[in-house]
Amino acid sequence: MLRHQLAVLRRQVKRPEFRPADRAILAMLSGVLPRWRWTSFLVTSGTILRWHRRLVTRKWTQAPPRGGRPALASDVVALILRLARENPRWGYRRVQGELKKLGMSVSATSIRTVLLRNGLRPASRRALVTWRAFLRAQASAILAIDFFTVETVRLTTLYVLFAIELHTRQVRLVGVTDHPNGPWIVQRAREFSMRREGEMAAGTSEPRFLIRDRDSKFPRAFDDVFASDGIRIIKTPVQAPNANAYAERWCEPCGRSAWTGC
Repeated sequence: MLRHQLAVLRRQVKRPEFRPADRAILAMLSGVLPRWRWTSFLVTSGTILRWHRRLVTRKWTQAPPRGGRPALASDVVALILRLARENPRWGYRRVQGELKKLGMSVSATSIRTVLLRNGLRPASRRALVTWRAFLRAQASAILAIDFFTVETVRLTTLYVLFAIELHTRQVRLVGVTDHPNGPWIVQRAREFSMRREGEMAAGTSEPRFLIRDRDSKFPRAFDDVFASDGIRIIKTPVQAPNANAYAERWCEPCGRSAWTGC
């Protein structure tokens, strides 16, 4: 009767669906039933073996668990970046030591990865201050001075000495002459220095640096005038107009368009 009922079910259901629990129970019972009782099963021994092979295949083909160190917390990453940016001379080991003082254990390799991922170079390179960074950081205390020439109607060449404040871009006329010798330039420097003293009394910030090129028109006495006021003279390299970019950029269009009928 059981075999007949099984035959009726097989005619009505082409392929029964077994859940994982059903497969486990059938596999367990198949080991205790005698062979001649297998005719009462809905599955054959080959089907049970196929289920076992699938389990073995799934065991060896599934993705392994993700290893490696856990990702750093966002607040730890932000702290690492802050320490590196505010202290450009600190290397990976120094940052690691400072984090340990705060109770955070982070490897130097992880710190290096975080810094490189955020565009921060090693300490030896971060500590180097570029000329552009220096100008931006000290712009409020830097003056730049230079000459440009003007051709008159009678083809007389006039030399215009001017100074520019990097922070405010304010241009000041220091003097104009057709013969810029040493005494004339030194006298203009004294007059400009005295005007600056009056402006500082009115609340204007005091400059700390003066950038000029290596033109032979600037004598040693010219530098001494500003040095006596506590201003450090910075000479640009030879044939490097970018070192005095603010003054060069202003005097180039001014010199092309200037014209006088003197």
